[in-house]
Amino acid sequence: MLCKKLHHAAFRCTDAAATARFYTGLLGLKLSHALTQDEVPSTGQYAPHIHLFFEMEDGSSIAFFECPTVPGGIRDMNSPAWIQHFAFQVESVEVLHQARAELEDQGVPVIGPVNHDDFVLSIYFNDPSGHRLELTAPICTPERLAGFAAEAPRVLQRWAHAHNPQAEVAQAA
Repeated sequence: MLCKKLHHAAFRCTDAAATARFYTGLLGLKLSHALTQDEVPSTGQYAPHIHLFFEMEDGSSIAFFECPTVPGGIRDMNSPAWIQHFAFQVESVEVLHQARAELEDQGVPVIGPVNHDDFVLSIYFNDPSGHRLELTAPICTPERLAGFAAEAPRVLQRWAHAHNPQAEVAQAA
């Protein structure tokens, strides 16, 4: 397989300092890298920015750009707010409940817990820039997880046939 793990997913933020306080203070992520540049290295475009990386236990990161001189929004305004989000897995259901209580104690509104098909239990909340975040804890057995994986190609096939009969559906590897 070409892709080994998630390195980072990047989003825009409105305030780099508030973002850092939120992700390090409330969620316990490590601020692992911060860099400032006046030009975008890949395009040469003049766009002063700071790029922050917050690392998780497995080495993957979530990253943010504060770009005060570049127009644009924080999220895709054409999609419903619940679609664009970033989900973090926590250790257990107990940790999930504890995180909910701590977030609420800090004044962060929380939705959930929500049971997703006996797959995961999740809570939802927003960061200081309005990004929707999810904390999730697995609630199924390894056998059930294997069953979900085996069933996924058939579920996709049924969906594609019902919503776009001309679509070709890739077969599972």
